[in-house]
Amino acid sequence: MGAPTERNLPNKPTSRIFFFGDSNCIGQGMSPHFAWGTRLSRALAERFSSRADVLTQNPSVNGNTTRRALERMSYDVQSHAPDVLYIQFGLNDCNGWETDRGRPRVSRDAFAANLGEMVDRGRVVGAQQVILGTNHPTTRTARLPYVDHTYEEANGTYNAIIRQVAEAKGTLLADAEVAFDEAVNAGEARYADLVLADQLHLSCTGHDLYLRNRLPILSAAIEAIIARAPFEFVLTEMT
Repeated sequence: MGAPTERNLPNKPTSRIFFFGDSNCIGQGMSPHFAWGTRLSRALAERFSSRADVLTQNPSVNGNTTRRALERMSYDVQSHAPDVLYIQFGLNDCNGWETDRGRPRVSRDAFAANLGEMVDRGRVVGAQQVILGTNHPTTRTARLPYVDHTYEEANGTYNAIIRQVAEAKGTLLADAEVAFDEAVNAGEARYADLVLADQLHLSCTGHDLYLRNRLPILSAAIEAIIARAPFEFVLTEMT
């Protein structure tokens, strides 16, 4: 065993940021260097390089619903005690499979409860800033099996639930749906330009827009932590 060493530089706290979501947070269908989460991690590290060590982790899983994610949250998120927790689910929760006979994979009430529990679990382990993200509009306008609404209509309904939970829990909100609508209305892009051929996952242009929308929100969260949290001197043992 050697002498203890500093994990952080003096007066330079570590800000631990965790992205907790589904394929949207991973960037399914794209090379990793195009994904908004990867690019956001680098942008934050560069922006705060002189004042904080920004550690970004992304334990998101393709295809996850809030129900499945809650089962792994204890280890994947809570055991690491993040300072900032970004949560984004819904694209799988709102979906309806033929085997479900018209029921969404996760009901509206359960979706709201699951998101609320995620927020509570994050805060109980010390997350100072919790952010809920809505999902972007898709171009899936075909009717879902056994029901009279489309996938995109279901997506909009679950986005409304996300906003309600954010307000009820007092979290920050990163509203991708509004950002995409504004970009399309301003003539910057068409909805079809923002998703891949599967009409769901983000294109390069869609990732660009997510980065533009999320960067100021995550930056403000880190600024708040730096402003009010004293630096903690942490020692680790060298082996």
